[in-house]
This record gives sequence, structure tokens and C-alpha cells, in this order.
Amino acid sequence: MSGIPATMTAIGWDAPGGPEVLRPESVPVPAPGPGQVLLKVAFAGVNRPDVIQRQGFYPPPPDASPLPGLEVSGQVVAMGEGVTWPFTGTMVCALVAGGGYAEYCIAEAAQCLQVPTGLSMAEAAAIPETLFTVWHNVFERGMAAPGETILVHGGTSGIGSMAVLLGKLFGVTVIVTAGGPEKCHQALEIGAAHAIDYKASDFVEEVKRITEGRGVDMVLDMVAGDYVARNLKCLADDGRHVTIAVQGGVKAELNMAEVMRRRLTLTGSTLRPRSKAFKAALASEIRETVWPLVATGELRPIMDRTFPLAEASAAHARMEQGSHIGKIVLAV
Repeated sequence: MSGIPATMTAIGWDAPGGPEVLRPESVPVPAPGPGQVLLKVAFAGVNRPDVIQRQGFYPPPPDASPLPGLEVSGQVVAMGEGVTWPFTGTMVCALVAGGGYAEYCIAEAAQCLQVPTGLSMAEAAAIPETLFTVWHNVFERGMAAPGETILVHGGTSGIGSMAVLLGKLFGVTVIVTAGGPEKCHQALEIGAAHAIDYKASDFVEEVKRITEGRGVDMVLDMVAGDYVARNLKCLADDGRHVTIAVQGGVKAELNMAEVMRRRLTLTGSTLRPRSKAFKAALASEIRETVWPLVATGELRPIMDRTFPLAEASAAHARMEQGSHIGKIVLAV
């Protein structure tokens, strides 16, 4: 790998803790293995799983980098054995299993998406994690279809805003919850059909009112805990409940007779531990179905703030405060 330095700056920590434990460190530049490429990172997306990993509760898969960072944009600078695309010099964004908070990052070639003209590298880094997560959980696992109505919690988060944007593009009506009138206003600006201030009203009653008692076809749940039973009350008969995070707790108490009587489906997933083959197949579907909308400019991520890589602790602090609208990225 001529022209590539032996070491690089990355963000790590000595022991789990608050945002203040994050600090720059010098580590070896990794070499791409079979099916992999090495990216010179331009920007790295900041996601809730990064925060949970830093707190010590979300260890990386055994074969992944221990460094945080699940999505990046950058230029391919080296290709591993068997890689036929992307070529050296190609500008891509990629879903990665770790290692994004660094000057160089390994990515599976099959999980790379070429950055189209008109999409900034900062925007490109803000797309993969939320797009892969929402596409799989809302449209594949959740089976959302044109003409249906779904409920999404955290409507101004990275995941929530991507769900709203994709819903609009694919004919799905999206109701969101958000904390406070300003966030509700922002959610409506992004494209939500309705925004419920969960701090001021009961979202179960509001969903009933909005849907005239019918309920929604699907709930995308990032809270779990005691929200699950309330979410089920929001579902129409034959509705689907998809959990992708457990910010409100890992346990829920349910009336299973109601699940049977109303033919409800409860499912969920986590993306990071899934196999490379699964992620490659998901990337291929996204490349065919969604990426043309990125190329035409119809789909753009909602951007919050950009922090320098060395200020990753400030980026994490902003995410934990919950004041962000859309995606936070690190400039590398």
C-alpha cells in the first residue's frame, strides 16, 4: 500500500464512560483482506450504537474493529484480494462494522455505495446506517406498503428522519412522536404527516384520533420497555411491531391474548451482528431501489452538525442531550 502511512489518528478510550473518555490515539493503518477495500475517510457518521459501545454495553463483533464508527464516506485507496469494484480512487460511502472514527477504515466492498454527483461527502457519511436500518426494518421486516400508515418514535432522530423521508418517497403515511413543539415542527418540515408531542399528550390517544380509531399498520419502535404495550394499542388488526432499540428497557409486559385476537406480529432486529452476506444482499437491494433517488437528489439526509474528529466527545455529548435534528457527522 504505497503512499499510505503506517499509522493514523483514531478515536478510542481507556475505559467505558461518558463522552469525556473519548480521545485521539495513534494506531496502525489496517490492511484490507479478501473482499475488502481501505478507505481514506472524509466523514464518519455518529450513531446511537456508538454511544452505547462507548458506555461499555455494545461490544463489536469478534471480527470487527474495536474502534467506534458504523458508517463513513471517503476514497478507496487500496483493494483487497478478489475485489473488482470499487476501484482505487472511487468516492464511496459504506456501512462498516466498526472503525469509522479514524483517518482510514476497512469496508466490505459489497457494502459500498458510490457517491453520486451532487451528494456531499458529509451527507454521504450520514446515510448508510440509517438507510440500511430503515429499509430493512420498515420495508422488508415491517412490510410497509404504499397507502399504509406507520408510527415512528423519535421522529427527528437520524433513524426517524430517514423513515419519514423514505415513507414520503414510497407512498407511506408517517406519524411520528417527538419531544416538544419545536421538534414536532421540525418533523413536519421534514415531511411527517403528523407529529405528536409525547411530553404534552398521550400518543396512544392521538394515534386513535388521527386514524379515526383504526390504528396504524406498523410501529417502528426504538424505546421498548413499557412503550411496547402502548404501541400495540396503536396498531390496527394484523399490525406489525418492529423493535430496533431498547432505550426504555429490555423487558415488556404484554397481553398475549390481544396479540392472538388481533393477529399482531412482533419482530425486531439489530444490524451490526448480521452476516456479511446479509449486508451485501441488503446493499444490493438498496443500490437498485433507493440509490437512484439519491442520485437524482430526491433523497437527502437531514443534517444536524459537523464536528472535527478530535471533538468526537462533543459530538457524543450533543447526541446524548437529545437536542439534535437529523444526523451528526465527524469531519476527518
